[in-house]
Amino acid sequence: MKTGENLALKSFTTFGVAARAARVVEIDSPADLARCRFEPATDLVLGGGSNVLLAGDIDGTVFLNRIRGMRAVEDRGESVLVEARGGQLWHSLVLWSLREGLSGLENLSLIPGLVGAAPMQNIGAYGVELSEVLERVEAWDWQQGRMVEFSTAECGFAYRDSRFKSRDAGRFFITRIFLRLARHFTPRLDYDELREELGRSNIAAPDAHQVSRAVIMLRRRKLPDPTLLGNAGSFFKNPQVSAAEAESLRARFRDLPSFPANASTVKLSAAWLIEQCGWKGHREGDAGVSDRHALVLVNHGNASGAEILALAHRVRDSVLERTGVRLEPEARIYPETRT
Repeated sequence: MKTGENLALKSFTTFGVAARAARVVEIDSPADLARCRFEPATDLVLGGGSNVLLAGDIDGTVFLNRIRGMRAVEDRGESVLVEARGGQLWHSLVLWSLREGLSGLENLSLIPGLVGAAPMQNIGAYGVELSEVLERVEAWDWQQGRMVEFSTAECGFAYRDSRFKSRDAGRFFITRIFLRLARHFTPRLDYDELREELGRSNIAAPDAHQVSRAVIMLRRRKLPDPTLLGNAGSFFKNPQVSAAEAESLRARFRDLPSFPANASTVKLSAAWLIEQCGWKGHREGDAGVSDRHALVLVNHGNASGAEILALAHRVRDSVLERTGVRLEPEARIYPETRT
């Protein structure tokens, strides 16, 4: 376990904004957690920092999840139970699973961040969500000072949400997760653009490696590289509305992309709504909206977290004024503010 005082956090998040923490602690082993104390009002757990906007300094301690490793722990023939530790890079887990002949994560290729953040966000892409393959989560309970486990049902998963992000935010430090992956590949090609990407390579019956490569190509083409242009990927969630609301909106905006979310709600394209309000490519100083994808807010160099958050509020308010749809942030914002 390593510690530091009054450290700059710019390199710890993909937005690359200037912020400082009173103290930083690297957690290398679950045993380290028993020697730590977490104050929810002031402290913060960071993984890869790929879904976080630091809108100011952190007055307390930032705990960095650096517990790494992954392995198969149970083989049932047709499926394998995989253990992945919270500080492991998510994409490295996806690539490892493919090399092991396991499928289930290929649609989630190239999602930035660490394994420990995956259940917090219930990460998802191209028709697949983590909750579909996750079996259980192990976490340190800061309140009770002990390790606890959650089944998939106990995680409270929803669209880009979980108990770890909402009702129990800040209470748990995720040390490892367990995934049930398949030996027999069943492609998930629900999204037109994924099928089209495969079609460009004349692949009609893809294997898991080919789906992964197609997803990687799509993400690299659509989203700015955070190592070149600071960003946290999709800043807002795609809003979900009732079927009646969706029908009313389509009557006003005939080209509005929408997709069934479940039996009673419809998911709308937040990027389309933002673009219709004229924000794509917009820039205010070094804070901006990507010219490649309207859902991505960017740091052109020296924007502060507060400036990016102020821009996010203006984008949200203009979409609400024009369409009546309120966008909610997908990125986590610290210190916590009303968004």
